[in-house]
Amino acid sequence: MNIKKRLVVLLLLAFSLLTASLAAAQGQEASRERGKVVVANRASGTISVISAETDELLGNYDLPAGENTPEPMYVVFTRTGNRVFVGDRANNRVVVFSARDFSVEDVIPAGAGVFHMWADGRGERLWVNNDIDNTFTVIDTRNLTVVATVALPADLVAMGGKPHDVILDAEGNNAYVTLLGFAGDNDYLVHYDAHTFAELNRAPVGKDPHVSLTFHNEFIYVPAQNSNLVSVFNRHTLELVDEIAAPGAHGAGMPLSGQVFYTTNLTGGGTDGLIAIDLRTNTILGTTDTPYAVPHNIALTAAGDKLYVTHSGGTSDKVTVYEIGHDDLPVYQGEVTVEFNPFGLTYVP
Repeated sequence: MNIKKRLVVLLLLAFSLLTASLAAAQGQEASRERGKVVVANRASGTISVISAETDELLGNYDLPAGENTPEPMYVVFTRTGNRVFVGDRANNRVVVFSARDFSVEDVIPAGAGVFHMWADGRGERLWVNNDIDNTFTVIDTRNLTVVATVALPADLVAMGGKPHDVILDAEGNNAYVTLLGFAGDNDYLVHYDAHTFAELNRAPVGKDPHVSLTFHNEFIYVPAQNSNLVSVFNRHTLELVDEIAAPGAHGAGMPLSGQVFYTTNLTGGGTDGLIAIDLRTNTILGTTDTPYAVPHNIALTAAGDKLYVTHSGGTSDKVTVYEIGHDDLPVYQGEVTVEFNPFGLTYVP
């Protein structure tokens, strides 16, 4: 091949790469334009929808009327059916919204005391903790039916335990439920077979525990607010692997494609309100102050480039927004005014 032909080939190759790069960037931007963050406003009986592109409030939507004033707690998005599930504690139910226009599709009964919820990675089953009944409800997100209502271990309930947080692995084979309310220095983490609902393992953990995991390793992370630590366990055996000192560790979030665990310092008044932990070394990368107190729950965009935090409390109405920098630390960008007592939240692509 002569020099002229080689130059033509190189120019064509460069043009092709540039076109592909521009298309990818446009696709990413289009995806971001479609992204939303949905917030449950516990004291207002509504959900708020925020644009993940502009961080502007797109609208507030009422939960349907029930026997009691609706009390939305936590929010879960599933690609299955393109739906948003909202737990209504006051009416022992889960309200199903279309993620397209936020119309109400259905209402599914759950147990008394609806609290944390989570869906498996395929978005086929939703687990709902009920802390008055001391049960969890498993919902098929495809046909919107209750698969099972399962009682918590009787011996732990007899000791004062109540279900609190819950998470499932990507494959939907394993579920992990935290229980709190025990006397002494420990609460509990219980590992379930997500198909048979049989208990597989349990481990004592810190007080007021929440739970998070990533697809990138075999660990499970348990921030414990009242013990000021994040415990790291082997997901399969619940053997304790590490403990990380983290004040007021409460809310939990991890990007699907990242190696950082973000938790909120709920009790710190906003100082060091966000804590970033390197999952490769289990060390704290750094902290970020939040402009409001009670940083509670976290949602990350799918790309892991933005992070949203609810600031809870009866008269609070703020969600704060952060860009994730190259050093993986959140940088405050602004706030969104929603309705009262923003609680759980989720990202909708």
